Amino acid sequence: MININTPEEIDKMRAVGRLAAEQLEMIEEHIKPGVTTAELDRICHEFTVEHQQAVPAPLNYKGFPKSICTSVNHVVCHGIPSDDKQLKSGDIVNIDVTPKKDGFHGDSSKTFLVGDASVLAKRLVIVTQECLYRAIRCVRPGAHLGDLGHAIQTFAEKERFSVVREYCGHGIGRIFHDEPQVMHYGRPGSGIELQPGMTFTIEPMINAGKAAVKLLRDEWTVVTKDHKLTAQWEHTILVTDAGYEILTLRSDDTIDRCG
Repeated sequence: MININTPEEIDKMRAVGRLAAEQLEMIEEHIKPGVTTAELDRICHEFTVEHQQAVPAPLNYKGFPKSICTSVNHVVCHGIPSDDKQLKSGDIVNIDVTPKKDGFHGDSSKTFLVGDASVLAKRLVIVTQECLYRAIRCVRPGAHLGDLGHAIQTFAEKERFSVVREYCGHGIGRIFHDEPQVMHYGRPGSGIELQPGMTFTIEPMINAGKAAVKLLRDEWTVVTKDHKLTAQWEHTILVTDAGYEILTLRSDDTIDRCG
């Protein structure tokens, strides 16, 4: 069953969405060569708990050991922060945060460039963000989830990149990962019809090489099989009467909050 949020629930989703946006804005200055992903996790954890008076939802979620996900270079998603993983110039890293407050979750991620990134890395990151924006612009009552996936798939493949199919966006609210599943590929007009009050994430994972991925032995970290670069961007979206509202919009976003 897909939840339709009440106005009171939407207000709480807006509030926690702002916290997720704040975290990604805060952490950017710390992402530089030499920092470890464990240090980024510590900074985000303290910011969530002490400054935002919120809970880092990933911590201990189904056994996940850290407060954020840090996915570097060929890591598609769910990378575990580590003292052994030190960022270097030329890396790209996705930071995925999910604060929880007043019983509701706000989920967002951004792929950052570390130092001097390659032309390919820059293009992949830009294209992946545009994939997210194109999907968001499809959100409105009466649209279908397949419309969103189709927008992502067609643009990514036009740019000669590939779309990860094993992992997807999801409904979100009181429950961290809820229905519906939001695929990042699809056919126009397929899938469920969107209704006002629905909240879900769109979080395309786009690979520079082939689409195939594999799960590592830690049972969390997902990597590209060919070890080519991968990027991801994520926002939490509300379906409104007129279209969409981005609940996790940051100051550096180049798309309107509402459309």
